[in-house]
Order: sequence, then structure tokens, then C-alpha cells
Amino acid sequence: MILTTARLILRPWRAADREPFAALNADPEVMAFFPAPLTRAVSDMLADRFEQAFADDGGWGWFAVQERASGEFVGFTGMGHATFDAPFTPAVEIGWRLARGAWGRGIATEAATGVVSFAFDEVGLDEVVAMAVPANERSLAVMRRLGMSRDETADFDHPQVPDGPRRRHVLYRLTAAQWASRPGRAP
Repeated sequence: MILTTARLILRPWRAADREPFAALNADPEVMAFFPAPLTRAVSDMLADRFEQAFADDGGWGWFAVQERASGEFVGFTGMGHATFDAPFTPAVEIGWRLARGAWGRGIATEAATGVVSFAFDEVGLDEVVAMAVPANERSLAVMRRLGMSRDETADFDHPQVPDGPRRRHVLYRLTAAQWASRPGRAP
């Protein structure tokens, strides 16, 4: 499955994506709200998981994000099954991670908008969720721009994150009905 937006191509992973993906995962600023930057080996294992998810889920998952104009890989966005133990799981989570050079240009919002449209209009999901540490204002702003609402009753300590300041996460939700009724959406 390939999705396109005005400036982006959201596509399955390629071998050439591995090096820039490892570079962004090793960047301490990109990974500031994660437990730690990733080694190349761990980054490659994550890309392997993303590729497998495409096969397992019928062509959707965590898409590589490529700029149309330059052809440059700038990160990933997409959706996956959140099956860890939390009050709101199982659920389908949307998310994104971009190289610093792609920040501040609306790329995360544009890419995530394409994924949310796909999730509701093509896959037929009823709801998607997104999560982040409370201090990750960039990601929280993307969630709000998508029309997601915070569910304070579902904030949680992420079971896959070690104890410490990055363990607490806030949860945002968006239903298909909310997405369909947003301003500017054609009926």
C-alpha cells in the first residue's frame, strides 16, 4: 500500500531507508522523549518489525515517509496494534517520528492526516489512539491538529518503558465519526 499527500509519499520500507532511519533513531534530540537513542542493530530490528507488520496486516502499518520533491526519506508514520497491557488496549495506535530536518514544516501533521484518512476511510477502523509523554509538546500539537481529544481517564504508565520520567503517557483518541464530522470535510 502506498499513500500520497500533497508533499509526501507514505510507502513500504526499502533497504535504502535503513541508514537514514538509524541516523534519526540515534539522534538524541529526536529520541528525547524515548528511553534512549537506538543502536543501528535495534533500529534495523524495528524496521524489520515494520516490514513484517505490512505483511501481517494486509498492506498497512508503519509507513516510510518520503518527500515527493526530493525523494528523501524523512522518517515514518503509520499505525499499529497496541496490544500491551493498558486500560484502552487492544487498540490501533497512530504515530510518527521524523528526522530533525523535517521538523517545523507540517510534515508530521500532513503524514498523520493521510494515515488517519486511510485508517477510517479504507481500513474501516472505528477509532485510533495516540500517546506521548506529557512533555512532548510537538507530538501533542499534532494530535490536536488531527482533531484528537485527550482522554485523561486513560493516561497510563507505559509498560514497555522503564521506570522514570518517560514512563507516564497521555492518551488521545479520535473516532471515525469525529473524523467524518470535522470542519471542511465533504459529506
